[in-house]
Amino acid sequence: MIILAATPIGNLGDASRRLVEVLENAEVVVAEDTRTTQRLLKALQIDNRPRLIALHDHNEKQKAAELAALAAETDIVVMSDAGMPTVSDPGYGLVAEAVAQGVTVTAIPGPSAVLMALAISGLPTDRFTFEGFLPRKPGERRSTLRALAAEPRTMVFFESPARLPSALADMGSAFGDERRIAVCRELTKLYEEVRRGTASELVAWAEGGVKGEIVVVVEGAARRDASPEDALAQVQSLVADGVRLKDAASEVAALTGISSRDLYQAALAARSGGARP
Repeated sequence: MIILAATPIGNLGDASRRLVEVLENAEVVVAEDTRTTQRLLKALQIDNRPRLIALHDHNEKQKAAELAALAAETDIVVMSDAGMPTVSDPGYGLVAEAVAQGVTVTAIPGPSAVLMALAISGLPTDRFTFEGFLPRKPGERRSTLRALAAEPRTMVFFESPARLPSALADMGSAFGDERRIAVCRELTKLYEEVRRGTASELVAWAEGGVKGEIVVVVEGAARRDASPEDALAQVQSLVADGVRLKDAASEVAALTGISSRDLYQAALAARSGGARP
């Protein structure tokens, strides 16, 4: 059996009694970083010294089948450096392989930066989407954010301190500066902080220098009433900014409720000098 074990994201006191009990009796622990796991065992005053196997982004593909086969014979505890394995951390490939081999997979629930940030953000929590880390390259990041501009659910992102100012600026460009955003920093730690505001307000703050683990929570898009003419103008504006016509039509359709097919056809007609809808 594979046991996914959630670990503290900053505050050691968040380690569950169940986690401690499992680690006290574990024979095999698969860890993102074995050194981090050794420090956690020591901090939790666990005398047990299980066999430690490293599993990270660079070797998971090669080790997944072997570890899944081992889990068919004995229980394996899987841990990331912080939070729940598989969620923006190694472990998904192993779980997928275990499921394919018919190996049981369970989990020890625990701390989650995603859920904590969402809960304290002050933004709607009934429906949300987790987007992980944005692409490092500016062009790819902007393209990703434009594709999310019409997303109606609250969005949760991870980001590095160094890229936070540029990411927030790109969010303002893609989503508009009226969107509410919460930047959550160092969750559960001594210097935990939540900054709320618009993209432009938060860029000014972030440019002053930010440290620690960052979670960004962004308000989803509100559906806007628009005439066919206004909607077509929005499509044309996006295309002028470099967005593909098909993607622009889909984005505006999600925002306005007007058929993406109608918007696409209207934009083609406008290009050739035809009448608007």
